[in-house]
Amino acid sequence: MPQRTSPGARAPRPDPRHPVLLHGFTGSASSWEGVVDGLSAQGHVPVLVDLPGHGGNRGRHAPAQHTLDAALALVRDAGRWPADLVGYSMGGRVALHFAAAHGGLVRRLVLESSSPGLETAEERAARRSSDEALAERLVADGIRSFVAEWETLPLFESQAGLSPDAVARQRERRLSNDPPSLAAALRGLGAGALPSLWERLPRIAVPTLLVVGERDPKFVDIAARMSARMRSARTVVVPGAGHAVHLERPDLWLEVVGGFLGR
Repeated sequence: MPQRTSPGARAPRPDPRHPVLLHGFTGSASSWEGVVDGLSAQGHVPVLVDLPGHGGNRGRHAPAQHTLDAALALVRDAGRWPADLVGYSMGGRVALHFAAAHGGLVRRLVLESSSPGLETAEERAARRSSDEALAERLVADGIRSFVAEWETLPLFESQAGLSPDAVARQRERRLSNDPPSLAAALRGLGAGALPSLWERLPRIAVPTLLVVGERDPKFVDIAARMSARMRSARTVVVPGAGHAVHLERPDLWLEVVGGFLGR
C-alpha cells in the first residue's frame, strides 16, 4: 500500500528507495491512483504527498504556508533520504527545485510534463498577473465554476478519450479542493511565483527522466531543451498521451518510469 503524508504529523519513514510522488495543481495524493499499484508491484511502494493547498493540506490559507520554502520543507519531511523523487506539472516544478536545493538527497528524479520555469522577469510578472486574476475568480465564483473552466483548457484536450469513470474520479478530486487554499497555492507556487531554473540546469547532476506526451507539443519542446542542458537527463515521449501521461497512458508510464527507477 502507498504511504501518504497527513497534515500536522510527520510522514511515515519509507525505505530510501521508495519514490516520493508530487501531484499537479488541483490534484492531490490520490491523483496517482492509476499507477500506485503498478509501482508497488515493481517494488517501488510510493510515498504520496499532498502539496500545500491541496488534499489533506487544504484549509490553510496563510501565504507563508504556500511558499516554495514551505513546499520544499514538506517534501523533505515526507521520507528518509536519499530517495527517488517523481513530480507531475506543478509537482514537477517543486521536485526540480528540491533537486536543485538538495541534490545530495535525490537518487533519481522523474519529471512528468514539467518546466524549469519562465525564463524572463517580464514573463513571470505577466503570469503572476494572470494567476492573480484566476485566483480571484476561483474564490469569487466557487470550485464548481472553476473546475468547469479548468477542464476546458487546451492543455487537457487529449483527455477526451478517458473513460467516464476516470473523468468522474478526476473531477471529484478537483471538486474536493477548497477555493481559498487553491488560490493561495496558485499565488505561492504558480509558474510566475517561482524563480527560473534554466541557468541552473547544467549543475543538476541527479539522474533524470523527462516524461512527456506526444500530444503535448509545448512540453515536448521544453523537455528537449531541458535534456540538452542537463548532463544526466534523458527524455521519453509517450505515444497517445497528452499532458497527464500517468492518467492517460498509465501502462506506458509504468513501463518507462519503472524501468528508470529499476527493480
